[in-house]
Amino acid sequence: MNNFNFKFFAISGVAIASALILFKTVTAYGENNLRATPLIDNIYHLQLNSNLPNCQKSNTLVLNIQQSGIYINGSISPIKTNDTNTPLNLTGKLNHQKLTLTGNINTDIFCQNPHIQKNQTQLIKIQMSPLNQNNISGQITINKIAQNIDFTALPQTDKKPTSRSQNH
Repeated sequence: MNNFNFKFFAISGVAIASALILFKTVTAYGENNLRATPLIDNIYHLQLNSNLPNCQKSNTLVLNIQQSGIYINGSISPIKTNDTNTPLNLTGKLNHQKLTLTGNINTDIFCQNPHIQKNQTQLIKIQMSPLNQNNISGQITINKIAQNIDFTALPQTDKKPTSRSQNH
């Protein structure tokens, strides 16, 4: 009983109780206020609301989005190629349920008229919000074209193969 030190046990008890209270407080805050980033990693069919200038008919396009948390990579390609191995030349970030993608892209993919195509790569910006499960509406801005193009992106019904399922 000579080794029993009441102050040591009191300080240890207070430290353990304080740690438990802090843990419960942080857990309660996280459960009530923190939400996971919505998952938008998919292939979307783009429905353009208008054509580009000097383009009589637009191609049917596919937007491929790959997500890692709030960071997004993507590509746009004509639906007939629908190649998921297309280089992801668009990069962006998901911020408060709004997605912005920017990058250089060959603008020939937007138009079906081969005589108009000039094989020009231009800077584009895609803005989408608010995100929901059924569709995403947004706007495409092309660097040297004054007109913005509104679109609706519909998720592809059959899921794309993931790299994890290909490895097993």
